Amino acid sequence: MAAYFRASRFVKKTTIQALGGTRCALSILALACFSSSCAPDMTGGAINRPNQGPTEVVTAASVVKSLGVEIEAVGTANANESASVTAKVSNQVTAIRFREGAYVKAGDVLVELDSAEQRATLAEAEANLAESERQLARTRDLAAKQALSASELDQIEATVKANRARMEGARARLSDTVIRAGFSGRTGFRRVSVGAVVNPGTVITTLDDASLIKLDFTVPDSFLFALRVGLPVKATTAGLRGRTFEGKITTLDSRVDPVTRSISVRAEIPNRDGTLKPGIFMTVTLEGDVVPGLVVPEAAIVPEQGRTYVFVVVGTEAQKREVTVGRRKPGEVEVTKGLQEGERVVVDGTQNLRDKAKVHDQAAAGSKAGESGAAGGGPSSTASKKPSKE
Repeated sequence: MAAYFRASRFVKKTTIQALGGTRCALSILALACFSSSCAPDMTGGAINRPNQGPTEVVTAASVVKSLGVEIEAVGTANANESASVTAKVSNQVTAIRFREGAYVKAGDVLVELDSAEQRATLAEAEANLAESERQLARTRDLAAKQALSASELDQIEATVKANRARMEGARARLSDTVIRAGFSGRTGFRRVSVGAVVNPGTVITTLDDASLIKLDFTVPDSFLFALRVGLPVKATTAGLRGRTFEGKITTLDSRVDPVTRSISVRAEIPNRDGTLKPGIFMTVTLEGDVVPGLVVPEAAIVPEQGRTYVFVVVGTEAQKREVTVGRRKPGEVEVTKGLQEGERVVVDGTQNLRDKAKVHDQAAAGSKAGESGAAGGGPSSTASKKPSKE
């Protein structure tokens, strides 16, 4: 009998322990479910919820402004005329007729070479020509009397022509011994001395006509619409600080470089006082014709796969729209196609936007708040005070 009561108590105790363990397990499971439903989604699930609020953005209105394209380039100054003075034949220098850095006129003698041999050759050619001409005169008299055949007369005439050609060649060789200035300009350093033997190609000095500077520079082909002959330019150089030189475009190259996608441009700058020197490095600035254009802030432009887009805010929605851009200024871009005047474009927050996304325009909200504050006289200072406890 005692064993029966002990067995009954053991069964009741075991049942109670089992029921207690079940309740504990159910409590733990409920707590885990509650924690998983309330904990934030660290993988971004909270961001993708359907009830997420609109994206905060800042917009600006597109406006029409007068635009003049400003192009800045660098180039090299070249003289209007420039030449290296050399000899045409190998000969010895006998006289130097110019001073270094002096201004010479076209045709002035610069250098004289030894001409003794050339003078002798010319004298011989002149004598032969004179003799052949006298013989031709006698032959014509005989031919008139029919005492000489026509073939003999033709032969003598050919001899006269040959002698005249030899004389002209001797004169040309003699003139090569005198080196003259090909144009008016200023000479450079003298690189030979009297008695030196010069060869063809040996530079004796340089000659530059720098009364007009030709400034050559390149411009990207995207600015072709702004370039034209006669367009004013301004140029500066680091070596002459504080001075600006004005000129105009005179020539545009006939083709665009297919490698650099740029076109060569030449401008002419007056330099009557000779301040500018050929070869200096210059920065040139030019402005295209000023015409009106639709402008948006540069931050609104979204480039994507070779195309250009903006986000236009319509109501509370941002619409992604493809546009065509034109001229540029610091901080501003012209839109030539795809946008109307007055439409508001997103300038801050474009990286978080997609087409048809809901947005909240902070610029518009701020302006409305300012208007309401001004209409209501602003918040009352007494209303903001907390009531004191008595």
